[in-house]
Amino acid sequence: MSLAAKVYIVGAGPGDPDLITVRGRRILEQADVIVYTDSLVQASLLDCAKPGAEVYKSAGMTLEEMVSLMVAQVRRGRSVARVHTGDPAIFGATLEQLAQLRQAGVDYEVVPGVSSVFAAAAVLGTELTVPELTQTVILTRVAGRTPLPERERLRDLAAHHCTLVLFLSATLAKQAVDELLAAGWDAATPVAVVQKATWPDQKVLRTTLAHLVRAMGDAHISSHALILAGWALDPDLVERGGHRSKLYDPNFTHRYRRGGSQG
Repeated sequence: MSLAAKVYIVGAGPGDPDLITVRGRRILEQADVIVYTDSLVQASLLDCAKPGAEVYKSAGMTLEEMVSLMVAQVRRGRSVARVHTGDPAIFGATLEQLAQLRQAGVDYEVVPGVSSVFAAAAVLGTELTVPELTQTVILTRVAGRTPLPERERLRDLAAHHCTLVLFLSATLAKQAVDELLAAGWDAATPVAVVQKATWPDQKVLRTTLAHLVRAMGDAHISSHALILAGWALDPDLVERGGHRSKLYDPNFTHRYRRGGSQG
């Protein structure tokens, strides 16, 4: 794999360096320049960078400073790996970078990564879409300094009573609880909080909607955390069993298997 002189927007995964994709790692190994989100991406991930690669931390940069750096490097004929946490498509401030790169006439490629939402589900050992319980997952955030569009108010989204995953909302847990209760959620609804999923200092918290705020305070969780809520998060589901999918039901026919008794 030989890298072209362009910007590679690479999803680094949730934290554990082993959870970057094979393609993402190959890009890091060969890039001439690496610009990474040092506040969210483990520095050890960059141990695979080739000798002589230039590495820049982006946490202290403005959008204009970061894009100017990347554009200048590509115009020098160099490949640039712009490394994001998780997957660039979810709360990654990706669009604004792509827009300015396009305006500058600089080519780019987006390389997907493992989102923290899926890392959190793996850590919890849960399935977010449980047959006959919930088949929908909403990824959103609580309105804070960044507002939500009027038609995406948390209370309205919560009215669907499906699995909710709240990004960037650890300091707004009480507001989240109030909105979910106003939408008719049961105070006993299971909730899980995963801080820094797959990092060495990862924290996992299981509680209920009624006790979420106190539990997060007791655990000193106020940043870098996902809040997952809904009955798919019930830790007793594994013990109880049930909620089977149709795919593996012995009476369910599909193109690879004939259902029903065989005789």
